[in-house]
Amino acid sequence: MTGSRGQPRLGLGIAEAPDSGFALLIDGQFRAASGDAAFAVHDPFLEQDWGRVALASAADVDAAVSAAHRAFADGRWSGLLAGERARILLRLADLIQRDADLLTRQQIFENGKLISEMAPGTAALAGDCRFFAGLAETHGGMSVPPARAGFTTFTLKEPVGVVSAITPWNTPLGLLGWKLFPALAAGNTVVIKPSEVTPTSTLMLAQLCNEAGIPPGVVNVVTGDGATGAALVDHPLVAKIAFTGSTATGQAIASRAALRSARVTLELGGKSPQLVFADADLDRAVSGVMAGLFAATGQSCMAGSRVLVQDAVFDRFCEQLATRGSRMIAGDPMDPCTQLGPLASRAQLDKVLGYFAIAQQEGLTCLTGGHRLDRQGYFVAPTVYRDVPPASRIAREEIFGPVAAVMRFGSEEEAVALANDTLFGLAAGIWTQDVARAHRLLHRVRAGTVWVNNYRIIGHTLPFGGYGQSGTGREMGAQALDAYTETKSVWIDTGNDLHFVTGEGES
Repeated sequence: MTGSRGQPRLGLGIAEAPDSGFALLIDGQFRAASGDAAFAVHDPFLEQDWGRVALASAADVDAAVSAAHRAFADGRWSGLLAGERARILLRLADLIQRDADLLTRQQIFENGKLISEMAPGTAALAGDCRFFAGLAETHGGMSVPPARAGFTTFTLKEPVGVVSAITPWNTPLGLLGWKLFPALAAGNTVVIKPSEVTPTSTLMLAQLCNEAGIPPGVVNVVTGDGATGAALVDHPLVAKIAFTGSTATGQAIASRAALRSARVTLELGGKSPQLVFADADLDRAVSGVMAGLFAATGQSCMAGSRVLVQDAVFDRFCEQLATRGSRMIAGDPMDPCTQLGPLASRAQLDKVLGYFAIAQQEGLTCLTGGHRLDRQGYFVAPTVYRDVPPASRIAREEIFGPVAAVMRFGSEEEAVALANDTLFGLAAGIWTQDVARAHRLLHRVRAGTVWVNNYRIIGHTLPFGGYGQSGTGREMGAQALDAYTETKSVWIDTGNDLHFVTGEGES
C-alpha cells in the first residue's frame, strides 16, 4: 500500500488478512476479525482514507485474552529467567532502532504529527525498551528481618498476569512503550488495544515483538472502537488495565474495573499551568511556552495551556507570543521545516472549532488565531486569548489543540492560587531567574511533573503521572514495574516447634 505522497504504508505484508487490510494479532498469528468486520484509517493531512483495519468483536477480544492467559499460565514468558526476558527485550530495542524510520512515518500517516517531533520520539522508544530490559534483571523483593524468632522472611515480586494496554492517538508508540515494556520486563502477558485513529503503527511494533522472539500469545493486538475497549476492560481474565486517554474515559474504566477488583494505571487529561514571572528571561519563556503548548499542535496531555504571566511583563509577553504564534509554518508533517501539523482527525478539528465558538460566546479577547486555516488538512491557527477569566471554559477544560489561555497575576501567592485552581495536576512550568522562588514554588504547585525554565522534557528514568483528575499511578522510572507486579510475603520456619498462631496479636 502506497500513499499519494510516495511514502510506503504497510498493509498485508505486516498483517496478512485477506479482504480486511490490517489484521488482529492473536496468539502469534495475524488474522481477520470475526465476520471480516473492518474500519477505515485516515490521513489528516490529505483528508483521505488509505487503508482498512480489522474491527475486533467481543469474541475476538475473548480469543486474544484467552491466548494471553494461556501464555501466562504455562510460563512461556514469566517462566523464563529474567536475564532471558531482558535479552529478548534488548533484541526488540535493536529492531525498533533498525525500523525507526518506518515506525516514524507510519505514525505520521495516522495522526499528522511532525517528523521533527516523531523521529526523536521513536528513537527514545528504543532507549525506553533497553531501560526496562535492564530493570527486568534487577527488580525484585527484599530480605526482611523476621518479626518472630526462628523464621527467615522475605518478599517476592511476581507478575500480575494478563495486562490490557489501551493507548491514545497522539503518541501511539511512545505511550504504548510506557506500558508494554515494564509489563513484559515483569513477566506479564499483554493485550493491546490502540486508538482507532492510530492502529497500524501498533501492529508494526507487535510484528517486531514476534521477530524479536517474544513467544506467541505474550503480545496480542485487538484493533477496534470503544466497544472493543469495553470488552477488554470487562474481561474477567484481565488482571490490570493501563490506560492513557481522556479523563472521562479513564474514570469509566476505573469504575468498571473496580467491580471486579482489577488494577488500573490511568494517565489522563491536563490543563497545565506555566508561571511566567517578571524576572524571567522573556524570550526564553516565550519559546518554552510555545514548545509546551503549540508542539504536537497542542495535542498533548501535558500541554501548558494555562499561561500565567506577572503584571509587569503581561502585555509584552502576550504580544510576543501572539506574533510568534501567527508566524508558525503550517504544512506537510513530513517536511522538516514544518512547524505546525494538522489535528489528528475530523472529530478533533470539530472539537477545537467548537471551543473557538465558546470563546466567542464568552467574549474573550483573541490576539491571534481562533479559526481553521484555509488549506488542505485539519489545520487550525495557533491561538492566543488574553485576560482569560479563571472561570472561563477555555481556562478550565482540556481542549487538546494549540490554544493558549493567558491570565495575569500580581503576587507569588496569587500565581500559586491560580496554578492550583484546577481539577487536574499533570504538569507545570515555572519561569524565573530567582532560584529561591523556584524551589519554593516547585513544592507548592500541585503537579506530577514540574519544570523550571524549560517545559515538555521527559525521560524513562523519572516517573510520569498526575494529581487529581490527571490520573492514578505513575508510568516510567524504576517504580513503574511495581504497577505490574504483586508482592508476596514469605515466612520460612527454620526450626520452631510446630504450633498454631491465632490472632493478629501473636505477631
